[in-house]
Amino acid sequence: MSTLKVVNITPAALSGDRSQDAEPDLAVNPEDPQQIVASAFTLDPMRGPLAPVYVSTNGGDTWVLRNIVPGATSTQGTGDLSIGFASKGGALYAGILNARAGQLEDVLRMQILRSPGISSTAPMQVLVSRDTPDQPWLVAGSTGAGPSRDRVYVGNNDLGRSPRSAAVEVSDDARTAPAPAGFKHNRVEQRTPFGQDGPPVRIALHPDGTVYAAYESWQNSVDVGGDISKVTFDVVVTRDDGGGVGVNSFQDLKDADDSAIGQRVVTDRTERFNAEMGQERLGGDLAIAVDPTDAASVWVAWCDRVAAESGCTLHVRHSTDLGQTWSADDVRTVTNGKNPALAVNTDSLLGLAYQQFKDGQWMTVLELTADGWQTPAERHLLHQASASVPVARFVPYIGDYIRLLAVGRDFYGVFSGNNTPDPANFPEGVKYQRRADFVSHQLLDLDNVTRVPPSIDPFFYHYTRAA
Repeated sequence: MSTLKVVNITPAALSGDRSQDAEPDLAVNPEDPQQIVASAFTLDPMRGPLAPVYVSTNGGDTWVLRNIVPGATSTQGTGDLSIGFASKGGALYAGILNARAGQLEDVLRMQILRSPGISSTAPMQVLVSRDTPDQPWLVAGSTGAGPSRDRVYVGNNDLGRSPRSAAVEVSDDARTAPAPAGFKHNRVEQRTPFGQDGPPVRIALHPDGTVYAAYESWQNSVDVGGDISKVTFDVVVTRDDGGGVGVNSFQDLKDADDSAIGQRVVTDRTERFNAEMGQERLGGDLAIAVDPTDAASVWVAWCDRVAAESGCTLHVRHSTDLGQTWSADDVRTVTNGKNPALAVNTDSLLGLAYQQFKDGQWMTVLELTADGWQTPAERHLLHQASASVPVARFVPYIGDYIRLLAVGRDFYGVFSGNNTPDPANFPEGVKYQRRADFVSHQLLDLDNVTRVPPSIDPFFYHYTRAA
């Protein structure tokens, strides 16, 4: 029988925490899935210069904080933080926005970091520092027989190279090479967008070395008041058949219509960038995944505004020919959905996780389908809670993205949400480490008496596929 567990990641020692720990990410060691690392906008409780990650060595049942990420401030953990294990060797990598640089120098500084493994308590080594890139997104793998090499990919929106800002940093030997470990900048946008590309640049890596990059190519942007812009964009997928380490990387997929590099999945989609839905800002939702048993089978998801709706709609499409052609219609559509995350397991089972604003609540859902929703998917409602509690301190409120991973036949995921300890909020159950009274629906401090108001916590989940 398949099983599902959901765990509030916040450790018991942080029972008094009332932070907005949004925008989570997750890494699972493929060689030992008991080793898991999670991240979010979490402060060092001592307000030191190192930001924490959450570490579990028992498959996500319990978690501890480990302060190893450079660039924190007294009021902010690191900025965007994306993490990943390589396929072999146990090395952990991270792509971050250094919060200290942003606070002191008013600049986005992306850094790529390395740690020898989950047991290390030393600060992660800085391999690369680049000014102006936004929203790093890290994927890692290993290549070669015998002593393997780690290939690490960091998608990012390199605003210093606008308008063609969609980029991927690639290293072919990230584990052992001295800094900067051979990281090379690859511009994946080959057309000329309007002003810049969208913030997300997402990567999907197949075990044979085929690697895809997806991005949103902005075609127009019009201010409509305040910080909100009406953005028109194309969803574009490009591919590299040699691991992205050659001279002309990410140029193996050309558009069937104009022969330009990068196949447009859809065109002329719109979004009200920085508009809000359930206290969360809109814009820049994107995901891509490839079937580990078939490099030609690739899935992409994005969000846009349909007609005159007030929120946004999530769309999923599928390609069976290496991204050259895509399903003419959506294989899945979710109204008022955002933060899509995709993964495919070794049974070719597709997982889609997303967050949906409905009836004044944020709902986090995992859907599993073996046939692209031709028959009803297996659906799991992981979490549902008021979208107005707590009041947002900043945006993103719950995050610009969540993460879903497939390791073998299992799925692992992370999301952030309202942490009110109410059984009704967790239809499939939950385990808390922090002090919580599920009868009174009250968070408690370490003394089990002092009441703590609701806040935003990261939650881990693990779906075990039945044998």
